[in-house]
Amino acid sequence: MTRPFASLRWKITALVGITCCVVALVIGVLVHTATYERSIAEGQARAFSELADASQRKPGAADAIITSPHELPRTLREQVRKADGSPQTWYDTRVAHVPWMWAAQESEGRWTGVRVHMDLDWLSRKALDRHMTYAAIAALAIVLPLSALVTELLVRRLRRVAATARRITEGELDARTGGPGRSRDEIADIAVAVDHMAGSLERRLRSEQRFTADVAHELRTPLMGLVTSAELLPASEATDLVRDRVRVLRTLVEDLLEVSKLDAGAEQSEPVTVPLGELVEDSVRRTGLTVRVSAAGAGTVRTDPRRLDRILANLVGNAHRHGRPPVTVAVDGATVVVRDHGPGFPSELLAHGPQRFRTGAVERGQGHGLGLTIALGQAQVIRARLEFANAPDGGAMATLRLPPG
Repeated sequence: MTRPFASLRWKITALVGITCCVVALVIGVLVHTATYERSIAEGQARAFSELADASQRKPGAADAIITSPHELPRTLREQVRKADGSPQTWYDTRVAHVPWMWAAQESEGRWTGVRVHMDLDWLSRKALDRHMTYAAIAALAIVLPLSALVTELLVRRLRRVAATARRITEGELDARTGGPGRSRDEIADIAVAVDHMAGSLERRLRSEQRFTADVAHELRTPLMGLVTSAELLPASEATDLVRDRVRVLRTLVEDLLEVSKLDAGAEQSEPVTVPLGELVEDSVRRTGLTVRVSAAGAGTVRTDPRRLDRILANLVGNAHRHGRPPVTVAVDGATVVVRDHGPGFPSELLAHGPQRFRTGAVERGQGHGLGLTIALGQAQVIRARLEFANAPDGGAMATLRLPPG
């Protein structure tokens, strides 16, 4: 499950917000710099004009005419001395909120200086900066919700595709995204690709299921004749070997038929309320295998006893066939845990679940891989959860969680 703020919707919205902030900052800096340079240029022009009038002793224009170099700022005096007689200006911001533009020149030992108020220009720049900040905030307040809304529409389509893929993974082979609709973008391409993949996967799986069912049905008739023929053979060591192999073959065919029914969804549960502890003990006893059963904490469940018996028989048989003793069955409430002390389940089975005709690791023995497949299928029929894991101290654990009664 995706965390809310880790979703694509919030990532795109955050990216849009960051982009808007960067664009607003760049534009703000450019406008502020251009306005500042224009203000300084206009202030210098005014100061030069006032200085020219002051040098000609024209009355009235300048705020003050300075003739003593000591009344001029030291920085400006140094600039004038280096300028070799040309007039110089200096922007004075030493007093907060009261900027001045100074201008001065020296001619034949005679100093002339003026200063011009720049407070109106400074206030205009501050107002411009403030208004640009307000405009950027207002734009973000509009753009971010709109981007979140548009992104949600896109993400909703992606969620629909992801939900369809999960339904296919859970076995709903006819699940589809519904096609691209009116959109013709990349998400529509993904939806079409998922639908095509699902269709191809469904056809392949249906073909495999039909093949399995057909093979099992075709083998059943000659197999019954083979069973009858084996029973008529005279008693000998070779006859015992033939009967044993026929019995194995018959079990394999019956398992294939059961798998084909589970694949086709033809199996239906017939639940009744039963005490789980007694049912587990009876099922384990019928296997004829050595198993330690602990059912002190067993509860009452509503399930199909016949199918539960089949699941337990397969799990216990698998533990004896592929694991090592002791094999234990522990019942707690509505949970049954079957455990052996062998090498454990192979990593592929833990990652992908049991698969027919694949037994995983060599050290877990030989087999057709149908026992756990049937157990998992029957668990789905009775709406139980069957989980596979390896115990920390070694051994395979199969945990069956039944719906409580």
